[in-house]
Amino acid sequence: MRSILAFYEIDTEYGGPENGGWYRDTGTFVRALAIHFDNATALRAQRRANRLLERLQRHRTPVTSAEYVGGRYRACSFSGLPPARFPAECT
Repeated sequence: MRSILAFYEIDTEYGGPENGGWYRDTGTFVRALAIHFDNATALRAQRRANRLLERLQRHRTPVTSAEYVGGRYRACSFSGLPPARFPAECT
């Protein structure tokens, strides 16, 4: 099966107290990185990219901080075309 590895800028949305005070992770598509035809290879590439991103972003403000204004990224792998936004965790 074909998997596409893509970069997303991540953020957290808040539903407010009137909606039960929920939080959820979101991502906005930045760019596609690679196409993999083996699911295991795609997951290895995703883990490797996210380890590198964590090292590069370790001094940036965490997403959970009230001072976060963007600039943190995450690699996600999707079978088929990557969505423009995602409301849940990556595979």
